[in-house]
Amino acid sequence: MAAPLMTPRRPATVAPPRVLVISGSVGAGHDGAARELAHRLAGAGAVAEVRDFLAAVPRPVARLLRDGYSRVVGYLPFAFELLFRRLERQGVLWQIEQHVCAVAEKAVARWIDEVQPDVVVSTYPLASQTLGSMRADGRVSVPVVTYLTDPAVHASWLHPAVDAHMTVTAATARQGEAEYGMPFDVAGPLVPERFSRLPDLDELVSLRQDLELPMDRPVALLVAGSLGLGDLLPTVEHVAAAGLTPLVLCGRNAALRRRLSRVPGAVALGWRTDVHRLTHVADVLVQNAGGLSFTEAYVAGLPAVTYRPIPGHGRANARVMDEAGLAPWARTPDELAGLLQSRSLATRTPPVVDDPTDLVLAMVPARAFTASAA
Repeated sequence: MAAPLMTPRRPATVAPPRVLVISGSVGAGHDGAARELAHRLAGAGAVAEVRDFLAAVPRPVARLLRDGYSRVVGYLPFAFELLFRRLERQGVLWQIEQHVCAVAEKAVARWIDEVQPDVVVSTYPLASQTLGSMRADGRVSVPVVTYLTDPAVHASWLHPAVDAHMTVTAATARQGEAEYGMPFDVAGPLVPERFSRLPDLDELVSLRQDLELPMDRPVALLVAGSLGLGDLLPTVEHVAAAGLTPLVLCGRNAALRRRLSRVPGAVALGWRTDVHRLTHVADVLVQNAGGLSFTEAYVAGLPAVTYRPIPGHGRANARVMDEAGLAPWARTPDELAGLLQSRSLATRTPPVVDDPTDLVLAMVPARAFTASAA
């Protein structure tokens, strides 16, 4: 009697880890980090989905979070500084923030059901608060990670139920541990790898010519985020008076670009997709916020100086970077001139950094992602 035929079993397959990344479309820093993380996770074989926290709240609230931020910083800077400090006290403004986060929970829960992630990562403070609350009461059963895009830790970034708080540099981790008594993991920067690659000399010379940058003066790259925040006119004038050519990234702020274009010797640019090349054509960075633009320069090895930082998180970031020596904070035009001269002559040394992807994937629960079929 012939032996019965047996259908061979297919070998077990390992399902890739799934990661949900929640950002916030306020400026470009949060989204930039989220996109880069998703890109790296995909390259590592994971499945990554990115969602915008502002899509989880009613449209009027989203507009307030997105547009209100730039308007208050631009027109009422002292009010923004007050708001920032009051949030640290966790009073009425903190309760309002928590209410906004509670409203977002329904949409966030839906995203989690759709993606079925093994890890959830936040690159936006309000998303961290929402996820922390849901993690605390069991509505999120997988690890939650916060990736801080700011050099300075502040209260809105932190939730005790979040499994890990990751920072770009050790300076941020030290400040957070000292002021909030919580552990932080130094994960490294999330900017595209192209920022760390030095372009060919011919390409840099050609770029300087295209931008009409003089060859006999050092170039200071001035940045104010994607929204062109802060009063940059005095900064541009002071940089020019120090003997450098101000190369200004005005982001999406067309009015700012028109205004700065009138300053003799200044080169004002709008939205650019080749910022990595500009970080290498410049000799020094002058920044006022300390977010993504600083991280890009940091990866490129471009020396940085902080001048006239925007209120709130801009000043907090300036303090942390100044104390760590990452970007000295010039308080006066004379201090700025001295720092520009010394920093523009400094040797460019790109840092050796870790990849946050490694820490995120290390948070994947140790369970079998197997599926087999008879």
